[in-house]
Parts: sequence; structure tokens; C-alpha cells
Amino acid sequence: MATLVLLNGPPASGKSTIAGRLVAGRPLALNLDIDVIRSLLGDWKTRPPEAGIAVRRLALAMAREHLGSGRDVIVPQFLAKAEFIDQLAESADLAGARFVEIALMISRADAVRAFQRRSAQPESAAHRDAFEAVTEAGGVDALTAMHDEYMDLMHGRTSARRVEVSIDDVDRTVANVESAISATL
Repeated sequence: MATLVLLNGPPASGKSTIAGRLVAGRPLALNLDIDVIRSLLGDWKTRPPEAGIAVRRLALAMAREHLGSGRDVIVPQFLAKAEFIDQLAESADLAGARFVEIALMISRADAVRAFQRRSAQPESAAHRDAFEAVTEAGGVDALTAMHDEYMDLMHGRTSARRVEVSIDDVDRTVANVESAISATL
């Protein structure tokens, strides 16, 4: 059975890295990175709310299509509100697929340090865009607020499989995510 895995976590918690590793071990699985899709929309930076709605609509359609063909979908995305999570779960259900929600857990201080370290040497346009967005939103204060909103959401999400992020040990974190996914079978 195809599976949609949501990798949710604060900025710089390792979502994209983990998604890449998960996809590498699943033939023709789709790494449905919302931030990458958003960057494909023209003039998205000047219209963030509209771009957010458009990219989520596109992502849901892509997920349903890929799941419907029997292939896995991995969605690495920071979400502090339940609406899109619920839409992803519904899309998986409509496609006859499983939905697994992974909550990457990292302390506020570790998340801020990881974000600052990543921003000093961004490896992708998405990382540069995230740095710009956080800077415009208020820098460290915005990051801590995002982390707190995420943690507030997680308190009420009993179905989310919590996985502690092992700072500087991606292999261990990926193994723990794989275990959490397997435990839902």
C-alpha cells in the first residue's frame, strides 16, 4: 500500500535531509517539497498568502495522483496549523493510501542554532528563501515563535509519531523516522 509521510518540524530540524534519504530508499517515491514547488511560482515572494494557497492546492493534487499510482509520497514541511495536515490525510485516504504523520522534536535552542548554522552556509535556494523570510518576520524572535506554535500544535496531535532529532547524527534520526513509519504498519 502506498504511504504519504508528512515530516513536520520546526525550521532547520532536518525535514528536507530526512525526506531525501527516505525517498532514496523507496523506488519512484516523490519528495514533495512544498518550498521547492512554491519557488516555481512566478512572483511568489510578493504574494505569500496567495502563493501558499496555490502551492498547497498543487501539492495535494500531486500527492493524490502519485499515491493513486501506488507510489509513496514524502512531504517535508513545517506546519503549525492542522488544516493542511488534515488535507494531506484526506488526500491519502481518497487515494487508498496510508497517512503517517511524523513530528520531528527538537528543542527551541537547538532549532535556533541549527537554523543559524544552516543560514550561514545555505545549501539550497529554499534555505536562502527561508533565511530571508525569517529575517523579514523578525529573526530569532520569529523562529522561537514558530517553534512555540509548532509545539502547541503537537500537544493536541496524538496521532503524530514523535521522533527526537539527533543533532549532528542524521543517520540516527533517519533510522528513528523509519522505525516510526514501520510501527504504523
